[in-house]
Amino acid sequence: MKLFFELEIAYIVIGLFVLAVTAFVTTRDFVPRVAFKRGMIGVGGLITVMILAHYYITTKRMSGVKEIFNEGGTVICENKMHRTISRSVLISKKLEWELEGDYFFSKNHMRKFHTARCIDYAPIDPMRKKQ
Repeated sequence: MKLFFELEIAYIVIGLFVLAVTAFVTTRDFVPRVAFKRGMIGVGGLITVMILAHYYITTKRMSGVKEIFNEGGTVICENKMHRTISRSVLISKKLEWELEGDYFFSKNHMRKFHTARCIDYAPIDPMRKKQ
């Protein structure tokens, strides 16, 4: 449950704001009385499905990233700290990175990277034929 809130709290807050706007609009005098019930159920259901789908996709990608890393592969993580240089960091066991829970860390790097912000690194092979 902690991981769910860690990953989805921003989307939950946005969803609550959208529900508040829906409640405000559907309670106006010019809107039919049934609009509040239908609007809240419809919008609330849609937001719930979208948040749960995002959580499922993210956790599935996280487990894939962990598996690739543990097998000795390389993953690429988003680096928002240095926007002027490279916006991503390559992470692998060969580069002295370690995995602790859901975070990658290295004694050679000043910050940790969450596995939710990483993907498989598949460099383009220049010898591969174009189709």
